[in-house]
Amino acid sequence: MIRRSAGLALACLFGLAADAFAQADYPSRPVKFIVNSAPGGGTDILARVLAQKLSKDGQNFFVENRGGGGGIVGIEAVRNSPADGYTLLMSPSTIAVLPAVTREARYDPTKDFAAITQVAGISNVLVVHPDVPAKNLQELIALARAKPGSLNYASAGAGSSPHMSMELLKHMTGIDLQHVPFRGTGPAMTEVLAGRITALFSNMLTAKPLIEAGKLRAIAISGPQRVAALPDVPTVAESGVPGYSALQWYGVLAPAGTPRPAIVKLQAAIAEALRMPDVRERLAQDGAEPIGGASEDFAALIRSDLEKWSRIAKAANIQAE
Repeated sequence: MIRRSAGLALACLFGLAADAFAQADYPSRPVKFIVNSAPGGGTDILARVLAQKLSKDGQNFFVENRGGGGGIVGIEAVRNSPADGYTLLMSPSTIAVLPAVTREARYDPTKDFAAITQVAGISNVLVVHPDVPAKNLQELIALARAKPGSLNYASAGAGSSPHMSMELLKHMTGIDLQHVPFRGTGPAMTEVLAGRITALFSNMLTAKPLIEAGKLRAIAISGPQRVAALPDVPTVAESGVPGYSALQWYGVLAPAGTPRPAIVKLQAAIAEALRMPDVRERLAQDGAEPIGGASEDFAALIRSDLEKWSRIAKAANIQAE
C-alpha cells in the first residue's frame, strides 16, 4: 500500500513537472494562425497584426488562409489538427453561427475547440456602390420594396456576420434582397466595388479606407451606437429600425484538448500585444475595440452567440442546408 501511494505521488510529481516544462518550453517552433477566409478581410488583417507582434525573440507566428465553405474549411482544418498549441484558428463570430444555418457545419464550437481569447469586437457598416440611388437606409429600404427580389447583397459566406446582419435587417423590415455568398469579405467587397452587387454589411477594417476614398457609400452602422471611426454614419436603429443590433467579434481558438499551459501563455501574449499603443491605435482607426480577455469569458461569449443566432436564424426562416 505504501509502495502504491509512493508511485501515485511520483506520477503526480512527474505530471506537475511536465506541465511546468510545457509552459516554459512552449512555443519551441513556428505557430500557425489559420484564417478561415480569403486574404484582405478583417479576420486576415487582425491575424497578421497579431502574428507580427507575437513573432519575437526568435519565435515565429505566421498566417495561412484556408477559405471555403463559408469558413468551414478553415474551422475543420484546425479542429482536425494536433492539440499541441501550434495550429490556431483566428475566426470571426461566424464560428458560432454556421451550425445554425448549414448542415455542413458538423462541429460544435463549445466542445471541439478551446477558447483562448476574444481579440476584438466591431460593428459592421452597411455599404453600397456610389451608383446605387440610395443615400441612406430609408432610401435603400424604399428601393428594395419598389423592386422586391431584384436587388442583391454580398456576404463572406452563409452564417457570416455580414450574412446574418442583413438577414436580421430583412426580417425586421420585410424587404427582399437576394443573398450572394463569397469566400470571405475580400472577394465580396470586390464585387460591390465593381457595381455587380448592391449592398454589403462589411467589417470596418475592410470598408473604412474605401469609404474615405469615395469608392463606397456608408449607409448605416450595425451596432447599437455610432463608432468613432465613422462618426457621421448613423446606426440602423437610428435610421428607422428600432431595436436592431448586430455586432461581430474576432477571436483565437485551438483544438479541444490543447494543454492548459499553452492556452494560458497564448492568452497572456495576445493580451499584451493588444495593449500596445500602435495596435490599439490601428484598431481604433478601423472602428474595432481590442479585448484580450480571459479564456473563460470568450468561451461564455461563444455559448451565448450560438444560442442567440440560432434563435434569429429560426425567426428569419434561415433553414440549415
